[in-house]
Amino acid sequence: MKKILLTLSVLLGSTTLAADPVGCVTTAWKLIGANHQVCVNAFDDPRVPGVTCHVSQAKTGGVAGSLGLAEDPSQFSLACRQTGPITLPDSLPKEENVFDEDTSIFFKSTRVIRLLDAPHRTLVYLAISRKLIEGAPANSVSTVPIMPWGK
Repeated sequence: MKKILLTLSVLLGSTTLAADPVGCVTTAWKLIGANHQVCVNAFDDPRVPGVTCHVSQAKTGGVAGSLGLAEDPSQFSLACRQTGPITLPDSLPKEENVFDEDTSIFFKSTRVIRLLDAPHRTLVYLAISRKLIEGAPANSVSTVPIMPWGK
């Protein structure tokens, strides 16, 4: 399992939490080493109770993947939903990192950032691929309206 970057989030003032593995599905069988997979992880927003996100990510197999040396492709999807009463903290920043996972040993990661769209009473979760190389990063978006629970 890839390690979650907690140090960066502490330095930036956010509280990124580790994701819980939901499961993996093999997408290509490999004769030697681990199979290529798509894995799903779940995490709760660390500052907004009542929101859970699921991230699916492609994982490279083979010998390099088994040894943790492979670079995973920037292929992922994000879905966030209200799973309980949403309580917004008094000082919720307009933008904050809520999830960060390494996808290679060379400074590449998948990051999820929460954006507050106050005029529309919506939380926007944006997943992006962070690479050392500049360009158009892969991205995915999911929104959660801030609504009363159980009505």
